[in-house]
Amino acid sequence: MKNVWIVDDDRSIRWVLEKALTRANIPCRVFGLAQEVLSELEHDSPQVLVSDIRMPGLNGTELLRAVKRKHPALPVIIMTAFSDLDSAVSSFQGGAFEYLPKPFDVDKAVDLIRRAIDESVRESQTDESPSDVPEILGQAPSMQEVFRAIGRLSQSNVTVLLVGESGSGKEVVARALHKHSPRAQMPFIALNMAAVPRDLLESELFGHERGAFTGALAMRRGRFEQAENGTLFLDEIGDMPAELQTRLLRVLSDGTYYRVGGHHPIKAAARVIAATHQNLEERVRQGSFREDLYHRLNVIRLRLPSLRERREDIALLARHFLAKSAAELGVDTKRLSDEALAFISELPFPGNVRQLENLCHWLTVLAPAQVVKIEDLPLEVRHETSSPMASAPTPASVVNGALTSAPPEASWSNQDWLGQLSAEVERRLQAGTPDVMDGLARDFEATVIRAALKHTHGRRMDAATRLGVGRNTITRKIADLGLEE
Repeated sequence: MKNVWIVDDDRSIRWVLEKALTRANIPCRVFGLAQEVLSELEHDSPQVLVSDIRMPGLNGTELLRAVKRKHPALPVIIMTAFSDLDSAVSSFQGGAFEYLPKPFDVDKAVDLIRRAIDESVRESQTDESPSDVPEILGQAPSMQEVFRAIGRLSQSNVTVLLVGESGSGKEVVARALHKHSPRAQMPFIALNMAAVPRDLLESELFGHERGAFTGALAMRRGRFEQAENGTLFLDEIGDMPAELQTRLLRVLSDGTYYRVGGHHPIKAAARVIAATHQNLEERVRQGSFREDLYHRLNVIRLRLPSLRERREDIALLARHFLAKSAAELGVDTKRLSDEALAFISELPFPGNVRQLENLCHWLTVLAPAQVVKIEDLPLEVRHETSSPMASAPTPASVVNGALTSAPPEASWSNQDWLGQLSAEVERRLQAGTPDVMDGLARDFEATVIRAALKHTHGRRMDAATRLGVGRNTITRKIADLGLEE
């Protein structure tokens, strides 16, 4: 994490905040003048900026405007006395994250700075640069059709609907459509409808005004606004709640929307790419998805083939993922023997490309030799070639300081852990424990995430990949479940 910068001409304020943040293990730097901050911004930037509003020379409002021109996503907290309320209002209009009235409670100031840090991290995770777009690999005829479609759509702003099984690479194709479009230098913003709690989805998509609901302490831009002049990727669109389907239809029809609690229309300037693994036509027939929204999204429909339909690409993809995992872990790249490659090329891969990537990462970590043989593959892969491959490899354990696969007898059967779960449910019901379902769900998620983080030695991206969830999802759940170290 970068430093939090504090600028105030009052040395006592600087001293108090510096000590409080140091106690909270938050790195910080202090400045006496706004001009010093501007000079430092030429070659460095903070995680959060905390600025007084009344200072000699350049004041806080002027500093805010200058900072926002260079770093529009940087959260800025303005410190102000009560008599400076008008200035605080103008600061909000200039894009301030929040204001901190003087005199302030030190603990509340630290909490506010923590919230600003969380916002800064969230923004940095969603606003990814075009250079981060992964390449699409594929020589199969079905993938060549996808490549041709991307080429034809490269200069178009038309709405695209991507359909295909989970793990088939829908987000990768969406990023490629963005990368090769006139919007390539603008933001690519992704939102998974199934990963955001239902009651937060509207605010996540359209943003909210300060005070729109309990806990809305500051105005927040939604994903539509973050993707202005760029591309908004709506993944798992089939899971969108009915009430939000109506709002999205209006945006696609009228080209405008309102923040939650807002009264002024905002022009929707983002290109929309939607994706689903579900049969939307069937959901329309069932009445769970609006037919008019389906037709608005289904302007151009692009189907992605499953990995089973492009087996000739498995060798190419496996080499790519083994090299990628080795680079991430800083180790030598492993290679599949001809026999092992032929073996995995016949696997069913219900998890598609994502499952193959997970397997290659597992091999990079756990395979004993540089050349991977059939006997080095996970146990369930070797024994169940005719049935869907398990989504997670054999549990790992440490034996004599070495990481090895756990023997079959060490792993629980489904009946074992489901029986334990049933007993725990019964115990809580008999004890009169409130909110049993929510409590068990939190315990389950916390246990799974802790185990994944332990398995990946704390590497969140690796843990997310192994669990089959997005990076943003695991980051949010770690925060919600209090699993931060």
